[in-house]
Amino acid sequence: MLTLNVNSQSLTTDASPDTPLLWVLRDHLGLTGTKFGCGKSLCGACTVHIDGVATRSCVTKLEDVGTRKVTTIEGLSSDRSHAVQRAWIELDVPQCGYCQSGQIMSASALLANNPAPTDADIDHAMSGNICRCGTYPRIRKAIHRAAELGREGGAK
Repeated sequence: MLTLNVNSQSLTTDASPDTPLLWVLRDHLGLTGTKFGCGKSLCGACTVHIDGVATRSCVTKLEDVGTRKVTTIEGLSSDRSHAVQRAWIELDVPQCGYCQSGQIMSASALLANNPAPTDADIDHAMSGNICRCGTYPRIRKAIHRAAELGREGGAK
């Protein structure tokens, strides 16, 4: 049995140490907000935070996580009160929605390190997240709005 720190909870799994974190989160722990996209770290649908860093869970082996803190979309906030989630809802960003948990996790990691990003900062940070629906202009606008909410004291 391995113990993980996921969303500030100590959770155990009997998964093999070489299992990708994505499948442990989804299949062993029931946290299905993190999506499978490509399995090769190319699309960003599986993005989670590991110690606050946006990380592709499809290529991160369980044994490489160790005791580090994993945050999934479910752990960002329990009530959609995180500034990025609020901005996403306010600006109606999702179209099909499949990639959005990965987009939100990448955006929240960006804002945690850069509370006032430029368009270039956003483009760089989000370049590993693919949206087949092409909602990139709304995503950028929502990240700027989340930054505003953070400055207004609305960030979590």
